[in-house]
Amino acid sequence: MTSTSDPLSTEGPALALPDRERVLEHAAELIAEAWRSFDQPRPGQPLPDGRTYELLSRPLPDAPSDASEALDAAADVLDRSLAQSRPRWFAYIGSSGLEIGVLADALMASHDVNVANSAGAADLLEAQTIRWVGQFVGFDDGAPGLVAAGGTIANLTALTAARERALPGVRHDGAGGREMALYCSAEAHYSVRRAAEVLGIGGRNVRAIPIDAHRRMEVTACAEAIDRDRRAGITPVAVVATAGTTLTGAVDDLDGLADVCGDEIWLHVDGAYGLPAAATQRAGALFRGLPRAFSATVDAHKWLFVPKPCSVLLMHDIEALEHAFSHHEGYMPHGEQLHAVDRSLEYSRPLRGLKLWLAFTVHGADAIRAAIERNLEQAALLASLINADPRFELVVEPHLSAVCFRHLPRTGVDSDEHNAALARAIAADGQILLAPAVVDGATALRACFVNYRTTEEDVRAILTVVADLASA
Repeated sequence: MTSTSDPLSTEGPALALPDRERVLEHAAELIAEAWRSFDQPRPGQPLPDGRTYELLSRPLPDAPSDASEALDAAADVLDRSLAQSRPRWFAYIGSSGLEIGVLADALMASHDVNVANSAGAADLLEAQTIRWVGQFVGFDDGAPGLVAAGGTIANLTALTAARERALPGVRHDGAGGREMALYCSAEAHYSVRRAAEVLGIGGRNVRAIPIDAHRRMEVTACAEAIDRDRRAGITPVAVVATAGTTLTGAVDDLDGLADVCGDEIWLHVDGAYGLPAAATQRAGALFRGLPRAFSATVDAHKWLFVPKPCSVLLMHDIEALEHAFSHHEGYMPHGEQLHAVDRSLEYSRPLRGLKLWLAFTVHGADAIRAAIERNLEQAALLASLINADPRFELVVEPHLSAVCFRHLPRTGVDSDEHNAALARAIAADGQILLAPAVVDGATALRACFVNYRTTEEDVRAILTVVADLASA
């Protein structure tokens, strides 16, 4: 007779949840409770307490425990963590945890399909989701591409293809002493430099092109940098245009940069934050020239509101990715078609696109577009409130939904030190969350609106809270 402790026991899966229907109901209530807590701002952020430290310093458990109690403990840890889903989280650029996206992730994890290799209907759903994003932002109505773990991976993937196009065979033979260069705005995201480091281009070979009065990459300066490198025998790999800089939301001149690149140099658009605004009436004109780019990235877990991670890489020509990544191994037969792993870095790829597919399906593109428009209006509202209040100064007129501003200290107090101290006080207070920022060498406060839950009341609370803390 086989013991019940025997791993080969026929009495059922050893790791199955006992009373799983009850546990599932309890988990659903915890999720609903979290959603209810996001409906209204709360007066502060609870911090880890003694119970938290005790729980999270325990040794590895050998014996089982009650699943509902463990879920309660996990929910308490999460409640004591910073959640970007809250309507007064204005620090950095994060997800607002769209509710249908949460359910999508649970369903996806339950089935746990791997879309690195052929996965049947899941492949079709991911491809449709990518096409929808291409249509939504105006890149390409039939755009192929892939869904990646984040903007850094999406940018790296596109630039890997650009490197292979610039130096065919480099993936196999290496650079062989040949120098390469990338070109981007001086205020581009660090992921561009990181990609250069990983790809062997070299971080020092990223040309940080000066910005103009609108904080966009100077097109003429970019062209001149490319010409200098070519004369020096350096191969231009790609120009990376930013469609919404992290600092101020500036959108590079995509049309002008496309003229510089032509068909010879890969133009990649890093639209991780800002590209969804291309779908709006208010900001759409800023993205003129987008379809002329070779590739573009959109972080759906930012301004398309779904939970992390979900970044979309849009392409016109999927074969460029295949040239950079395709391979044939005995453990992954190909048959008549390539797998997604032949276009990407990842061998284990969850169906991240399901949450975005469900978001478009359940809410519709018009509602998502309207939520983005509302965030743009909120940024404009905050800028107008700052301009009307002599206690504050607006550092940069908002291009999209990022607003950089300063509180003016009393005479004789250093403004940089004052605003840096205010940023720390705001974080400690917890009523709102803003990010400190350095703009043109000066310390400022920065609010970014990418949350569908944020209201006009939440926007107006920003200056009230900052002024109160400044006078405390």
